[in-house]
Amino acid sequence: MAEEVLWYVVPQDGPYPWEPEGRREVDREYLQDLARSIDRLGYSGALLATAAHDVWILGAALADVTTRLRPLVAVHPGLISPVLLAKMALTFDHLFGGRLAVNVINGDTRTLSTYGLHLDHDERYALAREYWSVFRRLTAGETVDFHGDHIDVTGAGSGFGLEPVQRPHVPLWFGGSSEPGLDLAAELVDVYLSWGEPPAQLKEKIDRLRAKAARHGRTLRFGLRVHLIVKDTDAEAWAYADHLLKVTRPETFARQIDLARRSDSVGQSRQVQSHRGRVPDRAKDIEVYPNVWPGMGLLRPGPGTALVGSHASVVERLQEFEALGVDTFILSGNPLLEEAQHIAETILPHLGVPAPRP
Repeated sequence: MAEEVLWYVVPQDGPYPWEPEGRREVDREYLQDLARSIDRLGYSGALLATAAHDVWILGAALADVTTRLRPLVAVHPGLISPVLLAKMALTFDHLFGGRLAVNVINGDTRTLSTYGLHLDHDERYALAREYWSVFRRLTAGETVDFHGDHIDVTGAGSGFGLEPVQRPHVPLWFGGSSEPGLDLAAELVDVYLSWGEPPAQLKEKIDRLRAKAARHGRTLRFGLRVHLIVKDTDAEAWAYADHLLKVTRPETFARQIDLARRSDSVGQSRQVQSHRGRVPDRAKDIEVYPNVWPGMGLLRPGPGTALVGSHASVVERLQEFEALGVDTFILSGNPLLEEAQHIAETILPHLGVPAPRP
């Protein structure tokens, strides 16, 4: 049974929001309605991605209208001081009852340079190790002296006056497929997130991470971030995936393929390898394992794998991932509002989440 199942919140929604024609208007009230639905439907939280909105302001707006929803806020290390970030996290936890988790996003060189952070792939991980080490200690309530290559602080946290709500610290979630990323996860993070991959590839990664974590005397939890295209039958689901390909503009495909190819993210590279940078005639032509479709990476940025199939097929695939050790799922489907309800009624009970209350 899943320990946690989260939904996805981003300030773009609609049946295919990567195109103007498939987008609906999204404002604060809409996002708060989505958060209330997620809360009522039994999801344990929501991933707030690094999109158009600042995740801290969005997280506060959503936490304020819910009682149990746990925002998982996506953060790029290095854009602000880890001391300031820790203070923000402790403040959030105090105001909203210990409901915060942080999703570590190491990003890519091109994106982070637009924020003024100019580090290559491995340098970013060297920074991240220092950054999250300091953050963990501060959100555990320590006063921190740390003198590294990237972070240099003395007496950090001494003036906070905030006792931690969550113990041992505000939890860190992270997904990264490079060797430095796996090393960082083994040493510092609490939940390792993978994008959807064939089970054999995911098992290899989980086995490696378990061994790496054990060398630090640690254990990790494992999560899966995946999009869902679920219909009554497999044929209907694949027909809908075909529809998404048909309504997407050629320039959108070209832009997404180019962005993925130019990224120095290993996860993005693995995504490109799975669909080979081509737009198929039929969605099913690039199915990499039963019901596992990397085609979302052709349509939008970020995690690009969907599970495509009937309710029974998608449940079977999710349970196959559970058998590998995955106990946490971050799910999405478009439109976010309607699909949150649909998935809660048809899929979540099979993951051990009670049926939504009326």
